[in-house]
Amino acid sequence: MNSLIKILGAGVALATLAACTNHDVPTRSAMAGDSMTGESMQMASAEPKMVGGAPMYPNKNIIENAVNSADHETLVAAVQAADLVDTLQGEGPFTVFAPTDAAFAQLPDGTVETLLKPENKAQLQQILTYHVVPTEAMSGAISQMIADDGGAHPVPTVAGGTLIAKKDGMGNITLTDEQGRSAKVTIADVKQSNGVIHVVDTVLLPAQ
Repeated sequence: MNSLIKILGAGVALATLAACTNHDVPTRSAMAGDSMTGESMQMASAEPKMVGGAPMYPNKNIIENAVNSADHETLVAAVQAADLVDTLQGEGPFTVFAPTDAAFAQLPDGTVETLLKPENKAQLQQILTYHVVPTEAMSGAISQMIADDGGAHPVPTVAGGTLIAKKDGMGNITLTDEQGRSAKVTIADVKQSNGVIHVVDTVLLPAQ
């Protein structure tokens, strides 16, 4: 397999996530048919952010929203292949740095297809949980921590590795992985019922 995805210690620290089983991801039609009343209607009326051409409702969980984004079809397929659907529909809170389809397409040819194979599930789990932080971290809080730490703040992930959060020259939050790859947050603070999503433009990879 390409050295880019030879991950050491696959599955380390996954015990910090809830045990999950292989359930189907909700379909777009199913999500569109959900009824909302009372508090959920009030939350949904707060002009939700748009991601991948779809509104991201703060009363829906990470999976329920992600499945509607046309820019995150690869991520949703990967979460399903890694048996992390139930986990990311759980109570949380989670912060998810969500790579777009274009971000996955930047990986070497065949990488995504290889990771989606059942025999590589542990590696896929390791990569996906490297994008997850077991708390809710809004961009304002991340920015403050970056400032407090002199311009570079370590972000421990569920996978056990660490990302380094910084600000670029335009004031955007960036994340550097353990291979020196950098991702920019392109859409911040997409509130979910069980945490927050920050859309990123690069797939982050743990140390080889």
